[in-house]
Amino acid sequence: MKTMIRSARAALLAVAAIAVAAPALAAGAGPHIERQQWSFSGPFGSYDQAQLQRGFKVFKEVCASCHGAKFLAFRNLAEEGGPGFTEDQVKVIAAEYNVMKGPNDDGEMEELPAIPSDRFPSPFPNEQAARASNGGAYPPDFSTLAKARAVASGFPGFVFDIFTQYQEHGPDYIYNLLTGYEEAPACFGEDFSSYYNSKFIGGSVTFEECKGQVIPGGPIGMAPPLSEEIVEYTDGTPMTVEQYAQDVSAFMMWVAEPKLEERKNLGFRVMIFLIIFASLLYFTKKSVWRDVDH
Repeated sequence: MKTMIRSARAALLAVAAIAVAAPALAAGAGPHIERQQWSFSGPFGSYDQAQLQRGFKVFKEVCASCHGAKFLAFRNLAEEGGPGFTEDQVKVIAAEYNVMKGPNDDGEMEELPAIPSDRFPSPFPNEQAARASNGGAYPPDFSTLAKARAVASGFPGFVFDIFTQYQEHGPDYIYNLLTGYEEAPACFGEDFSSYYNSKFIGGSVTFEECKGQVIPGGPIGMAPPLSEEIVEYTDGTPMTVEQYAQDVSAFMMWVAEPKLEERKNLGFRVMIFLIIFASLLYFTKKSVWRDVDH
């Protein structure tokens, strides 16, 4: 008995130590990523079609010059739960791109206008060409980026996320990154020729002058992609960097998880079924065993 009590005390002390230390560890783990309000967050969240259409416009006019979306087909834009484009609109969008097809009867590949079943073409033929065009940096593909760039909540944040089903850390990070460009700290020196982003996770500060200082974020190879009124909105939505970042982040989330609404609807029906099934099991047990002495 004494051994069990000591073990329980040790476990409680360990949990308490983690609870006390975790905020400090999280604070020093990287830049602070501010959470945003998303229409698709929570167990009953859904995509905003108008926002997805605006986000696609930002992707098409700004991001697609460097970033691809190799798992996204043009016809996906017309599928339920997505941006809500019509089939005719998708055909027009696809025809604006050229893709390599073939081989033809002569055994050669041809560059032809895309059709809805084609996937979005990459702006570069290969990784080496992409790096050569971007000063050695490789622009990541957008297909799963919103799910791959999840930011850890730390303890006890991840516990609350389990109960609230908050899974939008990826869009949060993308939004913060797109709006996190700032002037480089003075300790970087006058010879610093890259870009500084205070929300960039993975940047490493190696400048001698910055040793001993806590520098959030770090150097990033991508130039600030967004600026005021760079993309024209026709629905009256403000044409600001923050709005562009919100819209394209939401679009990237849809690209990474196009069946999100279907998944949530199915999950809700499953939970209702489990509640009814558990209730039936309980009342069946009470009925079968009610005359049996325990």
